[in-house]
Amino acid sequence: MRRGKRPRWMLKIAEERIDILFRMADREFSANPHRSHRYTELARNIAMKYRVRIPREWRRRFCRKCYSFLKPGANCTVRIADGKVNFRCHECGHIMRFPYIREKKDRRRNKIESHTTKEGTDEQITVGAHNKCGESQSDR
Repeated sequence: MRRGKRPRWMLKIAEERIDILFRMADREFSANPHRSHRYTELARNIAMKYRVRIPREWRRRFCRKCYSFLKPGANCTVRIADGKVNFRCHECGHIMRFPYIREKKDRRRNKIESHTTKEGTDEQITVGAHNKCGESQSDR
């Protein structure tokens, strides 16, 4: 095989295997936590070997220090503070901090959009279209 980049079909198979392993880890956690930790290690090794990113939905589900599978409420604690989501692993005590700026932006954007649309219509209200006297610029 040539050196350099791997073919797309190989990367796609690697991504599918990573997803399957994380789903199996999620399913197996209650019955056998050590097996779910092993599945997480295998998924991580596949991601490193094929240089594929672990999907966002699974990236927060394993500890970055001990690589154990995290299940909120069972072996990790989740807290929100200062615009960050803090995951504390009960296996090793490591704290992982993830910003939730994107979620805040989406919430803010939805709030602004809901205030700028007139009720019952799809017409947008233009913000800042009025001058100091209170009349709109189109009334002149």
